[in-house]
Amino acid sequence: MGEKFIGLLSRLFHLFPGRDIFKTGSMNYFAVQVRTRDEGKFMALAEKSMAAQPLKLIFPRRMLKVRRRGKYRQELAPLFPGYVFLFGGDVPPQTYWKIKKVPGFFRFLKSNYDIQPLSGEERELLVHFLSYGEIVKSSTVIFDEDSRIQVLNGPMQGLEGRIVKVDKRKGRAKIKLDMYGNSFLVDVGIEIIEKIPEAADAGGVSAMSGKGNS
Repeated sequence: MGEKFIGLLSRLFHLFPGRDIFKTGSMNYFAVQVRTRDEGKFMALAEKSMAAQPLKLIFPRRMLKVRRRGKYRQELAPLFPGYVFLFGGDVPPQTYWKIKKVPGFFRFLKSNYDIQPLSGEERELLVHFLSYGEIVKSSTVIFDEDSRIQVLNGPMQGLEGRIVKVDKRKGRAKIKLDMYGNSFLVDVGIEIIEKIPEAADAGGVSAMSGKGNS
């Protein structure tokens, strides 16, 4: 096992001289692409495999109200379908190989030979959602006289420009997300109110801008 592992590392470094594919520095978020619809299964297996590893696995999810057999219930779905994330400093070789061996693994991003942390808008978007917790709940919204949506509080606040469609009956907004050049649409929960509360009328929308909406 040890000789085989060292041999694999040697071949990688030989293919990419002068580049340490595992070293990135600082505290970062790394995207791992996995089999869609098997994200939960991948997480369960990966967490067992990485019990003693220095990086933390993160699986952002969204809470949706779903109607089944005439009754509504809350269900969880991936926020970034087909992706989980690692948080920490460098990606050490042992973590790389443990993750790579988990069933359902596709690749690190940008690639298995060029592991890069999220940066720019993609990192900001992930950090924004995680500031509300690993499970994203509904946002409180209102529509003005021109039927334009205004987010009063919750994880969608500040992301109004990403909303492409609203389903008032289901209480959902379809938003556009990006990950390393790939764009996709996901539904997030919204709670629609008919009138802005008096506190918001007096102080504007910012009076309702606190995080932690439930």
